Amino acid sequence: MKRKVSFLLMALLLGAATRLINAEGTMAEVKLEKATFAGGCFWCMEPPFDKIPGVKSTTSGYIGGMKENPTYEEVSSGSTGHCEALEVAYNPDEVRYETLLDAFWKNIDPTTKDAQFADHGSQYRTGIFYHNEEQRKLAEASRDALGKSGHYDKPIVTEITAASKFYPAENYHQDYYKKNPLRYKYYHFASGRGQYLKKVWGDEGKKE
Repeated sequence: MKRKVSFLLMALLLGAATRLINAEGTMAEVKLEKATFAGGCFWCMEPPFDKIPGVKSTTSGYIGGMKENPTYEEVSSGSTGHCEALEVAYNPDEVRYETLLDAFWKNIDPTTKDAQFADHGSQYRTGIFYHNEEQRKLAEASRDALGKSGHYDKPIVTEITAASKFYPAENYHQDYYKKNPLRYKYYHFASGRGQYLKKVWGDEGKKE
């Protein structure tokens, strides 16, 4: 009898872990959505999204290629067709997809094809990988608005395509900026990304 009670209690606790209390004070299911972005080196894309309220997790990985289960060495060689990307899990009740798009644009150079700052090759191309039609429409609208904003004197070349299978990168790449803060800060500075973003956006785009 005690064992049955224990199992029941455990089941209830596990069930509660997937729910939140809504505004009416009752339990409601939490349904997270995905957003996937490629902005060159994925080390540099995690910090700005991790700071956004409503973002529950960020995962560095690879998308857009032909080979299954690619390794970092394979992707970085440019032979698989993948690019480094970031998968963002977020609560749409807490943060809008448009907010994520805004963070994406303010942390990349959307006018450079197949490169981002010190990294060159199609594996470092920029891209938005949409998961549904609503995301596609919002992504295209944000791109068009940015093109008319006057921030850039060259056309925006960032790709907007349907999301294909996403492969998480090796564990040592996850949260790299937390695990290796000094190396990360040096790389971020040496790559020229920080200086470029400050020049284009000033303090408006500062998320570091």
